Amino acid sequence: MVTNSELYTDSGLDLSLDIQPLENPEGELHLRFYLASGEACAFPATGIAEVMQQTPDQIAPIPNASPLLLGTINLRGRVIWVADLGQFLGDSGVLKTDRPAIPVIAIEDREQILGLAISSIGDMDWLNVEQLEIYHPPADKMAPFVQAQWLPESEDSLIVNLLDPAKILRSARWAT
Repeated sequence: MVTNSELYTDSGLDLSLDIQPLENPEGELHLRFYLASGEACAFPATGIAEVMQQTPDQIAPIPNASPLLLGTINLRGRVIWVADLGQFLGDSGVLKTDRPAIPVIAIEDREQILGLAISSIGDMDWLNVEQLEIYHPPADKMAPFVQAQWLPESEDSLIVNLLDPAKILRSARWAT
């Protein structure tokens, strides 16, 4: 039988491991993303069903549908609508759909699911409630869907709008 002392060599190497304790992040996990104008937004990870890249030909256009809707996709055997989130929120930029892949965030609440096409996907961030700023909504289309804002710790960061996926899913704006 081999003992622990027989596993060490006499080469003088220090084989001890420098183990550092893991830090428990505080707050909730959020996915940051960007609209076509460059505006930074985020969803809580708990409201996201999936994040994917869809080629334009995978999004089937639907005639006579709302101009907010790009079409439908097949998500693991389930047909879901894909909308231009920037256009829905009144963003000034135009989503480019003539590219190899379009980032889509599928949000879900109470068995209802919707794909939201965005310009680009950012990082996952742990958001501490103490970092939130009270949102003073301007008179724009995005205001009803913004819960709060925060400024990430990096120097060149934009203010990030924390969006409520349930309010987006249940909005009467989809009927127009």
